[in-house]
Amino acid sequence: MRNAKNKQLSIFERISQKATYFTGTTAAFILALAVIAAWLITGPLFGFSDTWQLVINTGTTIITFLMVFLIQRTQNKDSRAIHLKLNELVASLKGPSNRLIDVEDMSEEELLTLSKYFHRLSEMSRKEKDLSVSHSIEEAEELHRSKYKKS
Repeated sequence: MRNAKNKQLSIFERISQKATYFTGTTAAFILALAVIAAWLITGPLFGFSDTWQLVINTGTTIITFLMVFLIQRTQNKDSRAIHLKLNELVASLKGPSNRLIDVEDMSEEELLTLSKYFHRLSEMSRKEKDLSVSHSIEEAEELHRSKYKKS
């Protein structure tokens, strides 16, 4: 099944997956350490020249530049997969609100509003003597409206 999935991936995706996997291995660390050791050993041969220093600086800069994008790609993919799994859980349960499916696609303002609602729920839960009591966003809104009407 794994091979069928890999055939559907673009060449770039396959290369970036392999690079991501490899860079997280002990072999990659040892290879990087060996490159640094070779560079240090060749220092006296090149008289510790500016060119000798430029070689390692240029190499590490290029690798760092590429790794930033590789790490970001991997993080985006992992984040997307986690959100899909959470969406599946939320959608499959009777208790949670389905409004939170794809919450990561909301605007900053909408997320702030939701955060305030959940803060209210947290406050309501702290006041309960029974830890198993649950409150909904609607209860928090109703509580807020009733307080607003009183003032």
